[in-house]
Amino acid sequence: MNEAQMFERIAGELNLREIQVRHTIQLLDDQNTVPFIARYRKEQTGSLDENQIRAIEERINYLRNLQSRKETILKSIEEQGKLTPELAMKIKAAMKNQELEDLYLPYKPKKRTRGTIARERGLEPLALHYLAQESDIPALQVAAGYVNPEKDVPDARAALAGACDIIAETMSETAEIRQDIRQFTWEQAVLNVKARDPQQRSEYETYYDFAQPAKLIQPYRVLAINRGEKEDFLKVKVLVDAEHCQALIGHRFIKGPGAYTELLSDTAKDAYQRLIAPSIEREIRSELRDTADGHAIHIFASNLKNLLLQPPVKQQRIMGIDPGFRTGCKVAVIDETGKYLTGVTIYPHPPQNEYLKAKETVRRLAETYQIDIIAIGNGTASRETEQMTAELIAEMKAVRNLHYIIVSEAGASVYSASEVAQKEFPDLEASMRGNISIARRLLDPLAELVKIDPKSIGVGLYQHDVNQRQLTETLQQVVETCVNQVGVNLNTASASLLRYVSGLTSRTAENIVHFRENRGAFRKREDLLQVDGIGAVAFEQAAGFLRIPEGEDVLDNTFIHPESYQAARELLKISEVSDLRTQRTKIRQNLRQFEKNLDQLLTRLNIGKPTYQDILTNLEKPGLDPRDEMPKPIFKSDVLKMEDLKEGMRLTGTVRNVVDFGAFVDIGVKQDGLIHISQLANKFVKNPLEVIAVGDIVEVKITTIDMERGRIGLSRILD
Repeated sequence: MNEAQMFERIAGELNLREIQVRHTIQLLDDQNTVPFIARYRKEQTGSLDENQIRAIEERINYLRNLQSRKETILKSIEEQGKLTPELAMKIKAAMKNQELEDLYLPYKPKKRTRGTIARERGLEPLALHYLAQESDIPALQVAAGYVNPEKDVPDARAALAGACDIIAETMSETAEIRQDIRQFTWEQAVLNVKARDPQQRSEYETYYDFAQPAKLIQPYRVLAINRGEKEDFLKVKVLVDAEHCQALIGHRFIKGPGAYTELLSDTAKDAYQRLIAPSIEREIRSELRDTADGHAIHIFASNLKNLLLQPPVKQQRIMGIDPGFRTGCKVAVIDETGKYLTGVTIYPHPPQNEYLKAKETVRRLAETYQIDIIAIGNGTASRETEQMTAELIAEMKAVRNLHYIIVSEAGASVYSASEVAQKEFPDLEASMRGNISIARRLLDPLAELVKIDPKSIGVGLYQHDVNQRQLTETLQQVVETCVNQVGVNLNTASASLLRYVSGLTSRTAENIVHFRENRGAFRKREDLLQVDGIGAVAFEQAAGFLRIPEGEDVLDNTFIHPESYQAARELLKISEVSDLRTQRTKIRQNLRQFEKNLDQLLTRLNIGKPTYQDILTNLEKPGLDPRDEMPKPIFKSDVLKMEDLKEGMRLTGTVRNVVDFGAFVDIGVKQDGLIHISQLANKFVKNPLEVIAVGDIVEVKITTIDMERGRIGLSRILD
């Protein structure tokens, strides 16, 4: 398959035009990043989004690797002198790796098997004699002619057994048979799960006596079963009609009733049970695992994206509290820019019980630093700290309008001990850094959460059980997408944030920070070219995503790429706008007369229509932050206890995590409530992500309360 055929195939698979695929692949081959292509090369791609571009990238990599493997296999078989025109045609036509490897299996160099040993003993002609089924001479009588003690074939039965080993191997290595059995097994197999010890209690008791068709089993069940098997609580088998599978082999090899029918039938049984069934079962289990991994990673990625794109709490002074009992609550104060101002440790809870002293300390900090919001981590002692905070807010109501919010502290401890945190706060102990992270992740979730391994952020399901390479790669792509979708302030962004910008690396990100510290703030985007390691290519990829809000050129605070500045300035001239800061509402209105001849205008500007629309949007809204359109977090001033809840009560909450079977919602009590998938909407919901996302503010009704187990059932079906 040549490149043109690959482009055509991908276009058909993804329902795109071939020219879109060809141009996108060319851009990728030229080392352009996906975010750059999606935002700044819309004319070439036909305005494909990042997901479509990544899908093209994935498919072209697969097809190119497949083609490379075909060439390797063809060369290998040809060197063996066994390549026939028919086999070459089948190999060239193969479109899946599995299909290709099935064809190569008989010719693949392998360890010594019973079949290869039998061939070494000169028994292949005997095997071919039986397979030809053209003789009525009894099998054992024919085998007697192959007795050769010098080759370790002492008698006719040994010769017969060796020939059967060759036949069984031939049957198991026939591509059509493997495909027949694979397809039948996938359609009919049942995944059967039993407890290794039915009396042993575990979290896997749901699966102690479980069976479900393999093709219907839900991905989260596969992950749970795999973990239970790994931890030695479960035994798992793939059950299928073995007799039918053996018949599929016989159908291709047994020509009809004859002297060798029973022999070949018994050999087919051996081939299936010993050689085919174990490998097909492994394939089915592997397919189930890969599908479950992909599904879990997709959910994790969607949750992570929604979490990272939570709106920042702008222009607020925040106090972060990392709650604890024995070690106390760590308190940090940050200003509107995230700068750390001060921090203390208070001990309001057992065993110290310095409740009044702790509350007075928080009051003093709130008044001294004019705090607007208190962010409380949701870990140990969270609700007790919330109670103290709500009490203080009520007492201060007359002098300060304070609010609080519970913030997920997932990953805060990981950040505290990280090299990034040590560089940021070298004079603070690790235990004091987590509260700063809690405060900052409310101020700007994206800027803070990029410092933490995405797997530690707490929005996944079975994230430690899935393919770790695939998970890491996907989550890195999500972070990259979010950072470039939002854009980065070139003068305030940390190296942790900058390294995700299109075209930048960890080294060039560090160099930007170093440049800032030694040379002062960037005044214009072009100054980037003075940074060590950033040449013309890196500048082209990165510049449009790096903003300078207080720069010399207002265009540097937009997503307009420097390569389009001339067109942007021409548009401002045409629309008679001299000051973008005060006159931007006039732009589109003044351009209407020119848009009547849009093609002529685009020719004059030397840009395409997608770029024209993007320039207009950014001229009208310089400094646009897409997160501003997301639902704002819920701030509170009083406490709701689980004892206050009643079935039927309606509350507003924040979605914390979305999983296969529903969504967990923070409704302001100690335990998140669960909206089961059946209660997400007044219709059938196949995938929760279709109707709900992390960060959504939702109105829910309480359906069940289990005080003993601390479980709350919720519903979005209110009527």
